[in-house]
Amino acid sequence: MKLKDCIADFQISRYLHYMDNAATSLVPEPVIAAMNEYDRQYRANVGRGMHRLTRVATQKYQDAHDLVSNFIGGKEGTTVFTKNTTEAINMVAAGLDWQSGDRIVTTIFEHHSNLLPWLRLRQKGVELVVIRPDEAGIFDIEEFEEAITANTKLVAVSHASNVLGTVQPMREIADICKTQGAYFLVDGAQSVPHFPVDARRIGCDFLCFSGHKMLGPTGTGVLWMRDSLISPLILGGGTVEDVTTEFYSLTGGYQRFEGGTPNISGAIGLGQAVKYLENLGMDAIFRHEQELTERLLKGLPDIENITIYGPQDMKNRIGIVSFTIDRIHPHEIAYLLDERAAILVRSGDHCCIPLMKSLGLQNGTVRASFYMYNTQEEVDLLLETIEEIARIV
Repeated sequence: MKLKDCIADFQISRYLHYMDNAATSLVPEPVIAAMNEYDRQYRANVGRGMHRLTRVATQKYQDAHDLVSNFIGGKEGTTVFTKNTTEAINMVAAGLDWQSGDRIVTTIFEHHSNLLPWLRLRQKGVELVVIRPDEAGIFDIEEFEEAITANTKLVAVSHASNVLGTVQPMREIADICKTQGAYFLVDGAQSVPHFPVDARRIGCDFLCFSGHKMLGPTGTGVLWMRDSLISPLILGGGTVEDVTTEFYSLTGGYQRFEGGTPNISGAIGLGQAVKYLENLGMDAIFRHEQELTERLLKGLPDIENITIYGPQDMKNRIGIVSFTIDRIHPHEIAYLLDERAAILVRSGDHCCIPLMKSLGLQNGTVRASFYMYNTQEEVDLLLETIEEIARIV
């Protein structure tokens, strides 16, 4: 399928200009159909019985795990389904054996989901080191070399910033972690949906991302682990091999970490979303988004009273552009974009309050974020409408 042909699969995009993909993506018709098929034709629990419906459901659920594993180059690791990136990261934070004096290294770029779990570990005597970028939002790899020491237990970094769109040098950071014996967690919520990501090539120990940002349903996410390094967060049905009143033994694979009845239709939908992305081609999706982003970045500086945040060139960035208009609140800008041109963007702090404070932004930014169904005509409409709004000042 060609990118231009996929637009018909997204019903909302026919009458709105949706540019809030960093928050959540739209869902194509084949994904909706796959979820409906489960509920209508073979709805049953998984791994719990031998009747025909449960056998079909169990196989489809397993297939979804395999599809996701292959999509991220993680076939040799363990792919656990979660509710979202937030739950995946919290499972690592709760599941590792922390000792007083352990060190965690992260960055000021992080979404709250990749910061708050580590802040809470200070209660156990864990030290948290936060690395800050330069004014353009670029990190110096030497900063990581200095911060990641022999007593660093974990390094947790977003592959791409959900505010500035900056892509971080994952392989270089992974090499430092390996030298120092630290685990490496990658928040891939903004990278996995938009360009090819291979967990093994990156060299990370944990890769966390959300299904709802990559054409899948809400309530779906992934924790990929190189090895089963953590203790399960939840114990219960499906997680054990044997139980007595005195002890229990856990099963292996992803089942060890997925206690209770999972989001079966959601998992099947996520598997279908992966197939949809693969059919379009991740390289093609990335190139398309790059073209849209470059068009926006070239047009915004021509508008008076505009400030763009993050790198303004196309090197190491994804299709996220944050900006402000002098003396107009970001929420008002977002409201006017919707009212005047049916353009839907995000405004506020984007769950990155420490980053906003470091940028001196009390009210946050306006953020436009693209996906495969956005068009150059929509970017032009966005620029025209922003220029109209900027004249209000």
